[in-house]
Amino acid sequence: MNAPIRRVSGVVLVMFLVLMGALTWIQVGQADSLNTNAWNARATYRENGRDRGPIIVAGEPIASSVPVDTPYRFQRTYAQPELYASVTGYSSVTFGRSGIEAAENAVLNGSAPALWRQRLATLVTGRQPQGGSVELTLDPAVQQAALDALGGREGAIVALDPSSGAILGLVSTPSFDPSRLASHDTAAVQAAWEELTAKESGEPLVNRAIAGNQYAPGSTFKLINVAAALSDPSLGLTPETRIAAPDVMTLPGSQATIANPGGERCDDGETATLQRALEKSCNTPFVQLALDLGAEAIAEQAEAFGWGRELDIPLTVTPSRLGDLEALAADQAALGQTSIGQRDVRVTPLQMAMVASAVANDGQLMRPYLVATERDANLAVVARTSPSVFSEPITPEVAATMTDLMVGVVENGTGWRAAINGVSVAGKTGTAESGIDDGTAASNPHAWMVGFAPAEDPKVAVAVLVVNGADPSSGDYTGGQLAAPMARQVMEAALRSGS
Repeated sequence: MNAPIRRVSGVVLVMFLVLMGALTWIQVGQADSLNTNAWNARATYRENGRDRGPIIVAGEPIASSVPVDTPYRFQRTYAQPELYASVTGYSSVTFGRSGIEAAENAVLNGSAPALWRQRLATLVTGRQPQGGSVELTLDPAVQQAALDALGGREGAIVALDPSSGAILGLVSTPSFDPSRLASHDTAAVQAAWEELTAKESGEPLVNRAIAGNQYAPGSTFKLINVAAALSDPSLGLTPETRIAAPDVMTLPGSQATIANPGGERCDDGETATLQRALEKSCNTPFVQLALDLGAEAIAEQAEAFGWGRELDIPLTVTPSRLGDLEALAADQAALGQTSIGQRDVRVTPLQMAMVASAVANDGQLMRPYLVATERDANLAVVARTSPSVFSEPITPEVAATMTDLMVGVVENGTGWRAAINGVSVAGKTGTAESGIDDGTAASNPHAWMVGFAPAEDPKVAVAVLVVNGADPSSGDYTGGQLAAPMARQVMEAALRSGS
């Protein structure tokens, strides 16, 4: 073979090697990105043309797929859509997925690693591929009670089983009908999307229970102060310990003052027992407690309950915020405002339900979860959630004392509207300034209630948020007035159904 032929052969060989390498990279290295590329019509048809598995609550499907005469072959349908939309989310050919539809997509479309036997059987038999099913922890009675309690108001309610962390109810309002986004009529879906995302819609696609715009917790945050104070042996606090409770106090290093709610006197105008201070939700005693404890103690206690920590249930939960610790340590006025759940404190209703749940469960906070089991198309369980401990923010002794204090809030204080006949209820109310002062409804304070029942053997812990509940001039705007009755309704439903 002469030199020119050898050179040509070498060039051809290199070209073949480059071509093989490029094909290998495209088919293997870029497979995932190409499969998920929005412009890949083949991937879109493959994903949406599957017989997607159902989402199940109490044995009944709340989301399922039905055959349709379109190129996608199957369309998602939702039972009681507005009741469960905050959990299921939507599955849309045009706009993708949210909620459980997104978080459990691999199970529902049948591609999860745990479903490999099912995929193998489908390949061998040539049957239509099917997705697996996802069974949720929700109690239909609790979910319905939460939706009914909110009664069309903007807000959210979360109910937990304190002993396991199972989520019994999770509602965010306003709600929406995910079936409108599941349609294969592109124009109709686009119109529905524009309506649901319009400013005047009230943002129904935002899940206020776990994400979106977080809210100041107001006086429900005083439970963090109480937990930190009772956990500090140097203070030696008991429910009967008298603590400073002036009618008005000037914040250190500031001209700003803090008064008790409604300008009321807490006890004798100078001191009050810890029990009475919590029952009446006085501000000045808890500001003073926080100043005595310091920013680091408050921040550590909040973090132990979950502030700033990542969590998925498996829906992604936005971490709650406290504010910059260095700034709080340097600015006593900021710490004072933080101690009553204002300033930069922002939380989700799930976070506040977790606080109540930890107190209810002897100081042990169980990790919240929404998925009970995952099953294949033949209903065989392929995964089951086992309860696990998230943290232990307080000791059993502190939890017992806090329970007694919170029972007093319902029996003798601001939470009396959460009382249930024949049942001992523990709770704490909150009324939080919105931080807006424009004369519109957005200026109205948020109303909160957290609690659990029965206090001696808790079966359910709840958190209720009513966003911009009512104009203070109406006289009916506080957490005790608006949120406490809602908490009672949800707890009653849970106790009746035996959750």
